Parts: sequence; C-alpha cells; structure tokens
Amino acid sequence: MSDVIEELDETVRFLQSYGIKTPQIGIILGTGLGNLADKITSRQEIPYAQIPHFVSSTVEHHQGKLITGILGGKKVIAMQGRYHLYEGYSMHQITFPVRVMKLLGIQQLLISNAAGSLNPAIKKGSLMVIDDHINLQPLNPLTGNNIDILGPRFPDMSRPYDPWLIEKMEKIAAGMNLPLRKGVYVAVHGPNLETRAEYRFLKMIGADAVGMSTVPEVIVANHMSLPVLAMSVITDECDPDNLQSINIEEIIMTAAKAEVHLTSLFEKFLIEL
Repeated sequence: MSDVIEELDETVRFLQSYGIKTPQIGIILGTGLGNLADKITSRQEIPYAQIPHFVSSTVEHHQGKLITGILGGKKVIAMQGRYHLYEGYSMHQITFPVRVMKLLGIQQLLISNAAGSLNPAIKKGSLMVIDDHINLQPLNPLTGNNIDILGPRFPDMSRPYDPWLIEKMEKIAAGMNLPLRKGVYVAVHGPNLETRAEYRFLKMIGADAVGMSTVPEVIVANHMSLPVLAMSVITDECDPDNLQSINIEEIIMTAAKAEVHLTSLFEKFLIEL
C-alpha cells in the first residue's frame, strides 16, 4: 500500500516539475481516436516512457503520450493512447494514470473508446454516450488492500457515469444536430473479437456495445469520487445472425471517420462545461 502511494507521489512530483499543476479535465483517447489531441494548444508532450511508473502502450495507433495544454478554453491533460488488460498489464498499471490525473487536480474525466454494436438500432459510425456498464473482465483494479486515502473499500457504482455530464453532452449534440445514442457498454478481456454465441450472450444480458477497455478506469475514477463521461465510437455491427468478418484496419478507418464528429462534440462540451 505504501509503495503505491510512493509511486503516485513520485509521478505527480515529476509532472509538476514540468509545470503541470492545475489541470481541470482529464481525457483518455481510445483506439483510432487520438487526433483530438492535435486540437490542444499551448501543448506539452511527454512520452509515457519518460514518466515514472507509466508503462508503454503496445497497441498500434496508440501513440503513448501524455499531452497537456488548452482545449475548449479548459486546461486539459490527455492520454493519447491507453492501456488494456490484453496487453499483459496489471489493473494497477492500467488505472495508474487516472489516479495521477486526479491527484494533479482534474475535476472531470472524459473517456473515448471504439466499440462494436450489439444493438441493431446503433449503426456503424454512430456515437454512443455510455449510461452504464457490465464488467466481464476477470480482474478488478480495487482488488487487494484498500488505500483509504484514495477512496472507500466498497465504492458505490449506482451511477458510474455522471448523469449531469451525460445530460449536458446530449443537449450539446442535439444543438449541433449530431445524432447521439445512449447505451450500456460491456467490457471483455480481448484481444480477439467475439464469437457469434458470445455476441448473443452479451446482447441477452443487456449490453448495447462491447469493447476491451474503459471499465477499469471508470471503477478507479468512481473510487476517487471523480465524475466520468464516456463515449463510444461504434466501429462495427455485431449481429450474430449476419456476422461479417472484420479486421483492425477497418475498425480504425471507421473510428477515424466518426472521430471528426466526436472531436467537435468534445470541443463544444469543454467550452460549455
């Protein structure tokens, strides 16, 4: 437990030595969604490899940089590339940056990811704000001795995604005439995509979209009483009765097309936050 606190303190002090002291908003950018970081002005980039206790992102299209600056008139700190359980990292490593950003002072956390649709009404290329989640990943970032100064032993998860932030995003999307769906995200281990039988199961238990990230970070954010807004870019349709094979290149292409709208939404959201 003391080792975790020491690691957090060391990382926070390192980033503060770069002048990163009072960011307002934390951002985690998912697969194929890293270009929002290019909109950040007065920017400073630090590769993960240079940051104490950060690990390197091994996924293609995840650049592995921490970027600070101004976006939508707010001081932001953004992860251009995230970590996944399937990369072989521990839950502590995956969620460590969230704890660091919170200790640096962020007031809200915005997360994006690429996901497959399990709901026939949510088509490829759509944007979905996450209203709730189902955790099917085999590990939990809060396993082990609780660190009381970070949060409670049994954190409430009745509203893991902040209702006020969701409502605000929905109003902004409506004002921009951008269709925005709302649904339940289910997190699986990966890295393989799912079978037809698995898609049927995930749909049956109430999920609208499936992915391999986000939930660990959201659990830790809730543990630290950090409000979260999470958005999925729907990159493929997972209809088990008409399932088509798909590869990562197609997923990245679809994410890139939808990212234009996601970037506009995030910018407008930050301006009005």
